[in-house]
Amino acid sequence: MPKVGMKPVRKQQLIDATLESIGEFGLQNTTIVTISRIAGLSSGIISHYFGGKQGLIEATIIHLLEQLRLALLSRISVENLTATERLKIIIEANFTSFQRSTPAIKIWLSFWAESMHEPKLSRLQNINSKRLYSNLLFSFRQLLTENAAKTAAKQTAAMIDGFWLRCALSNKPEAEFKQAEQLCKSFIDEKLSH
Repeated sequence: MPKVGMKPVRKQQLIDATLESIGEFGLQNTTIVTISRIAGLSSGIISHYFGGKQGLIEATIIHLLEQLRLALLSRISVENLTATERLKIIIEANFTSFQRSTPAIKIWLSFWAESMHEPKLSRLQNINSKRLYSNLLFSFRQLLTENAAKTAAKQTAAMIDGFWLRCALSNKPEAEFKQAEQLCKSFIDEKLSH
C-alpha cells in the first residue's frame, strides 16, 4: 500500500524526469520508458497518475507555466512597486534561469509547435499569452493612455516571446538571454520616455 502523501511527490518526480528526458532526448524521443528510468519508478505509474505520456507532457507544461507564475508573484510581493518596476519584474520572470534551462527550452519549443495541433495545449498557450498581456497591460495603463497601453503591452509581449525564442535557438543562449532581458527593459524605458 502506498504511503499517504506520496502522490504529489511521485507526480513531481515524474514531471522532473520528463523535463530531464526532453532535455536529453527531445520530445519525440522521450518515452514512458525514458521518463520512468530517469525517475526510478515503474512505467505503470505514469499511466496511473497521468493516463499516459500525453497527460504527463501536459502536466509538465502546466508545471512550467506555474513556475513562470510563481516567479512573477515572488518578485511582485514587494510593497510599493511602481508600475515601471512591475513591468521590469514581468520581464525578469520570463527570463529566469529555470525558464532558460535546456530542458525548459526544449519543452517550451515543443509545446509551441504542438499547441498548433493539440486543443488542450492550444488552450494552455492561449492562457499563457493572455496572462502575459494582461499583466503588462495592468502596469502600462498606469503610465499611458488606454490605446497606448494596449499597444505597448502587445509590443512588449511580442518582444519577450520573440527574444526568448531567438535566444533559445542561439548557439550561445546564456549570453543572448541576458542581453534580451536588458533589451526588453530598455524598450520599456524608451516607450515611457516619449
